[in-house]
Amino acid sequence: MEEEDAIVEQEGTRALSAGERLRQAREAKGLGLEQVAAETRIPQRHLQAIEAGNFAALPSRTYAIGFSRTYARTMDLDERDILDQVREELAQDGGDHRNAPAKFEPGDPARVPGRGLAWFTVFAAILLMGGIYAFYRSYFAPGLGPAPLQDPAEQVAANEGAQQATPSPAATPTGGPVVFTSEMDGTWVRFYDAQGERLFEGLMDKGDTFTVPADAEGPQIRTGRPYAFAITIGGRPVPKLSEEDTVVSDMPVSAEALLARPAAPAPAPTASATPAAAATPAT
Repeated sequence: MEEEDAIVEQEGTRALSAGERLRQAREAKGLGLEQVAAETRIPQRHLQAIEAGNFAALPSRTYAIGFSRTYARTMDLDERDILDQVREELAQDGGDHRNAPAKFEPGDPARVPGRGLAWFTVFAAILLMGGIYAFYRSYFAPGLGPAPLQDPAEQVAANEGAQQATPSPAATPTGGPVVFTSEMDGTWVRFYDAQGERLFEGLMDKGDTFTVPADAEGPQIRTGRPYAFAITIGGRPVPKLSEEDTVVSDMPVSAEALLARPAAPAPAPTASATPAAAATPAT
């Protein structure tokens, strides 16, 4: 705080931007951008954009807030104060700049399609080709198929009887290995069980993964970047821990706990659902 007060006094009455405060704190420590980039795992071009107040050069608002917070912590500045000022500057620039056109960067996780999306696209293309082929066979060449072995009316009746006799299969519960994949560089995280025993702790770079042990009892997570992790259960993506810039702690990350999170709230009773006998006439 003493370094921050000294920086403000040197500038006189002019209010410093968040980027200028970070830059002067770095210069006061005698550090170059290369050193800060190596320590925070933030690309040097993003550090330059933050110091210049050019948040539109960052991939999204989440990156602007997350990187500024890490930068402030490294410079021993008040993180909350810096984040409040960054949010004000983002609002002054026209609010959320995520809709602004920007040059495509292969390293931006928000712009790189996921593996699941690629497989879904291939599967959809196969279904489309199959539908086109079936339409061609039935519309342009309806007589090319083999003749039916029995009368169509008898075949329909037999199929309906088989459907009524065969019970519907019971729904099976979903589950599988829980995998966390980091979508940002330099993301600190700690996984531990219900007794506080550490399962993993450290920095994860973009693309790094951690699989929660299947035998872990009550696995939980603590991190300052809940929005930086993509989560899959048995290969199926589930919602992120949070989209907000906040610290999460003691959050369960077992397959059962993660699958139970998006449960929809019970609908509120409406006037039409209340029994008519509720309003009884006075005798």
